[in-house]
Amino acid sequence: MVLAAGGARRFGGAKLLAPLRGRPLAAHALEVVRGARSAELVGDAVVVAAAGDDAMLDLAREAGARSVVNDAPERGLSSSLRLGLAALGAEAGAAVILLADQPLVRQEILAGLVQGWRAGLGVVLRPRYAAAPDEPGHPVLLDRSVWPLAGTLDGDRGLGGLFPAGAEGVALIDMAGRNPDVDTPDDLTTLEGSWS
Repeated sequence: MVLAAGGARRFGGAKLLAPLRGRPLAAHALEVVRGARSAELVGDAVVVAAAGDDAMLDLAREAGARSVVNDAPERGLSSSLRLGLAALGAEAGAAVILLADQPLVRQEILAGLVQGWRAGLGVVLRPRYAAAPDEPGHPVLLDRSVWPLAGTLDGDRGLGGLFPAGAEGVALIDMAGRNPDVDTPDDLTTLEGSWS
């Protein structure tokens, strides 16, 4: 499992530490990571954090995750993805990529992705949320066979552009609810007001 904690383009450097329901934004996704490890849905957990982001490194440690430092976070999500995948051991057959700015992610989403992968549904699995069926869903599960493609990416792109919905090997798993990004202070305020 890789949790990408880089990139705060429109929010400012403290984005992932901004309070949401009395806890740092990133702590919500990290809680799911901890639960997934406890439930043995995933083995290893790696958090990719920007160099100097000691608070994020502390949150990762509290969640029982290993940390990898991205010395060049300005290179975007692609650099964090490469670092996180490289940090996973050879025994990892797949990686679940979570984004730290998505606090509504739920453990049952991870369970559905892992179950679908184990059943052989695809090499890239992502949720399709009922409340946002036309938006690419996160987190994303990547079979190890597609990890080398991360080396072809640059900037603030993940592998989603290489594997659009309907492409061979891509499976969408229908899930209830939604999992929005928190990209701006307004997003955070809206989420705080609508959290149920």
